[in-house]
Amino acid sequence: MKFEPIINSLLDTDLYKLTMQQAIFHKHTDLTGEYHFKCRNEGVRFTDEMIQEISEQVDHLCTLTFQKDELDWLRGIRFIKPDYVEFLRLWRPIRDYVTINKIPEDPGMEVIVKGPIFAAMPFEIYLLEIINEVYFRTAFVYEGLRKVAEEKLNEKIAKFNGFSGHFVMNGEGTVELPVYTFKFAEFGCRRRLSREWQDEVVRRLATELKNKNCVDTSNLYLAKKYNLIPIGTFAHEFVQMYQGIDSISPAYTNYYALKDWYDEYQGDLGTALTDTIGTDAFLLDFNPAMAKLFTGVRHDSGSPFEWGEKILAHYAKFGIDSRTKTLLFSDSLDFDRAQLLYDTFRSRTNVSFGIGTFITNDTIAAPLNIVLKLQYVNDKPVAKLSDTPGKTMCKDQAYVDYLRRCVEWRVINSVKND
Repeated sequence: MKFEPIINSLLDTDLYKLTMQQAIFHKHTDLTGEYHFKCRNEGVRFTDEMIQEISEQVDHLCTLTFQKDELDWLRGIRFIKPDYVEFLRLWRPIRDYVTINKIPEDPGMEVIVKGPIFAAMPFEIYLLEIINEVYFRTAFVYEGLRKVAEEKLNEKIAKFNGFSGHFVMNGEGTVELPVYTFKFAEFGCRRRLSREWQDEVVRRLATELKNKNCVDTSNLYLAKKYNLIPIGTFAHEFVQMYQGIDSISPAYTNYYALKDWYDEYQGDLGTALTDTIGTDAFLLDFNPAMAKLFTGVRHDSGSPFEWGEKILAHYAKFGIDSRTKTLLFSDSLDFDRAQLLYDTFRSRTNVSFGIGTFITNDTIAAPLNIVLKLQYVNDKPVAKLSDTPGKTMCKDQAYVDYLRRCVEWRVINSVKND
C-alpha cells in the first residue's frame, strides 16, 4: 500500500451497520445481496493508481478481526445480544465478496459486493471510507485540505461557543445571542476526508463545545475511544431487503421491516427511516401502534420542512402528542440549515440532527457524493424510491417502474378509502 492502513479496526464503522446485521443474523440469514458503487459527482474519475491503492487497502481490511476489548465493549451495549457478539468473534470481511474493476466510462471504477447479506453488508462503510481517503490523498495535496478543514472547524466551534453580534434584553440587561443552540450527533464516517481527521473532529467536538452541543457519534471506534454513546438505527437497505422476499408485496415492505425491527429491539433504537419507497407509502404502515412504539422518525430526502409538517400532522391524526416524539434530520445538513429546522420545530416536538460531510469533509474541494447501494436480493432487483427523485438507484429500470406503480396504486387507493 502507498498509504498507511485506512481501516485499523472493524469498529471503524457506523453503528447501524451492526444493528442491521444483528437483526438480519437473527431473522434473514437465507438472503443474498449484491451492492453496487456509484459516484454522483460529475467529472470525477478514479485513476489506475487510485484503484490499485483501493484494492490493496481492501486486502488489508480483510485481514482484520474484532479484538477482545472491542467485543467486550460491544457486550456492554444493552441492545447488542450475546449470540451476535459471538458471531462477530468469528466473522471477518471476506475478500472474495468484493470485486473492483477499472471501467472506461465515468467514474472509471466499478465496485460490487456480493454474498450473504448478513456477512456482506458491513463492507459498505469500510469501502466508502477507503475510497474517500484514497481519492483525496491522491487527487489533492492532502495537507492543504487538512489545513482548510481545521480552519473551518475552528470557525464552527467558535460559533457554537461564541456570539453572533445580535442582542436581546432580559432581566439582567442586554445579552448577546449564541449563533447555534441545537444539539447534534456526528455522522461523518462515509464521506470523511480521512480517518485521522474524523478522529480529530470528534475529539474536539466532544471536548471543546462548552454547551455539549455535539452529543455523540455514529462511529463505533470513536465512541469507544472517547466514551461517547454510539448513535444509529437502520438504513434504506434494511427496508429494501424485503423487496427480495417472494412472499412480500414491495409496497408493504415498510410494515415487515418495522415489525422485524421492533421484534428485535423491543423499543431500543426506535427511530424509523421514512423514505425508502417514499414517505407517503411509509405513513400507510406507520399506524397508531407503530407510531406509538417507535420513538421518532428520520428524514433523509425531500424538503425537510414539508416532511416535518407531514409527520406532525400524522401524529396529530392519531392523537399522539408530538412533543413525546423525535424528528431526526440527517440529509446533507450544514449548521445554518439545522438551526433553521430547530427553530421551526422545537416548540412542537423533539428535534435532533445527524451531521456528517459538513463536519468531516468541509474543505476547498467538493466532497464526493458516493454510495454503495443494495441492488439485488436473491438475484431479484430492489430499489429505493426516495423523496428526492435524483437519489433513486437501481440497475433495472423496469423494476423501478413496477415498484413505483405498486406504491402509487396503494397510496391512491388508501386516499380513496379515506
